[in-house]
Amino acid sequence: MEVTRGGFVESFHRGSLAIVDAGGALHTALGDIERPVFPRSAVKVMQALPLVASGAAARLGLTDAELAIACASHNGEPAHAATAAGMLAKAGLDATALECGGHWPMWDVAGRALAATGAQPGALHNNCSGKHAGFACLGCLMATAEGRDARAFLAGYVRPDHPLMREVTAALQAATGCNLAQAPVGTDGCAIPTFAIPLRQLAHGFARIATGSGLSPAHAAAAARLRRAVAAAPFMVAGTGRFDTRVMEALGERLFCKVGAEGVYGAALPELGLGVALKMDDGNNARAAEVVMAAVAAALLPRAAPLQPAQATLLAELAAPTLRNWNGTEVGGLRGAEALRQALTVAA
Repeated sequence: MEVTRGGFVESFHRGSLAIVDAGGALHTALGDIERPVFPRSAVKVMQALPLVASGAAARLGLTDAELAIACASHNGEPAHAATAAGMLAKAGLDATALECGGHWPMWDVAGRALAATGAQPGALHNNCSGKHAGFACLGCLMATAEGRDARAFLAGYVRPDHPLMREVTAALQAATGCNLAQAPVGTDGCAIPTFAIPLRQLAHGFARIATGSGLSPAHAAAAARLRRAVAAAPFMVAGTGRFDTRVMEALGERLFCKVGAEGVYGAALPELGLGVALKMDDGNNARAAEVVMAAVAAALLPRAAPLQPAQATLLAELAAPTLRNWNGTEVGGLRGAEALRQALTVAA
C-alpha cells in the first residue's frame, strides 16, 4: 500500500494477503501467508458461532441487532451500550457479569458526551461488550444444562480453561482448521485468549463463514444467521463513520468484513465462495488495511454481479482516499501498490 504526495510515493505500508475458497484452494496470495498472526477481533463472527448453534440465541430471542453486536468492535455509542445491556437483561444478567473491562467510547463524540455527564466508562462501553454479552448468554445456557447458577458458572469465563472459552476456542479451530493447541497464544485487549493463525487458514475460515462448507450443520446455519443479522444491523458492528459499517450498509449480504487489530482484516464473500485475510506489517488499520480491503472488494465483487453506482463509488473512494492539508487542499492520496493492483486484476 502506498502513500503519495505531490505525485511521489512518500511511504509504503507492506503486508500480506490471502484469498481462499471454501475448499481451501488458494485464489490469491501476496506476501507471507503462512506466518501466524493474531487475528484479534477479526474472528468475532467465528467466536459467536456457538451462541447461535447451541440454541441460546433462539431461546433468549436475540434480535438481529443483538447478534450483530456479538460480532462487533463497536464505537461505544449509546445504542451500542444499550444493545449489549439488553442482551444481558434477557439472560437475567447485568454489566457486572462482563469480564472485558471498561474503556472510553472509541467514537470521540460519544466519549465527550459521556464525560460531560460526569460519568465514567464501564464494561458496556468496551468495544467488545457485545461479544462478551454473547459469551454470557451462551454461558447461561451451559450453566442451565449443568444445573448450576449462571453467575457462579460465568466467573472467570475469560480463562482459556473455562468450559465456555473452550467451546468458543473449539468453534474457532473448527472454522479455520488451525490446531490451536499448537498455536502461539496471547491475551487480547478484552482479556480472552487470542491465537496466532496463518493468514491462509484465517482466509479459509472466512470462506467457510461465507458458504457453510466444511462447517458442521449447526455451525453452517449459525454462520448464515450471523451474516444475515450483520447485514440487517451493520451499525452495531462498528458505528458512526467506521469502515465496516459504511461498507456493509452499502453492500448488505454481499460482503461481511471485520477489522481485527494491528492491521488485520477478514472478509467473507458469499456470492463468490471466498474468504479474505490480510495483515499489514506495521499494524496500520485506517491508512492501510482498510484501503486494501476496499480494493479487494471493488475488484472481486463485480465478478458475481455488477455493483450499483453508489456501491462502486464508495469502494473506489475507500480504495484510493484523497489526502488534504488543514486548508482543505488536496496534497496526495492512498492507493494499493502495483503488486496489489496486478494481483487483483488477475484475480478479477
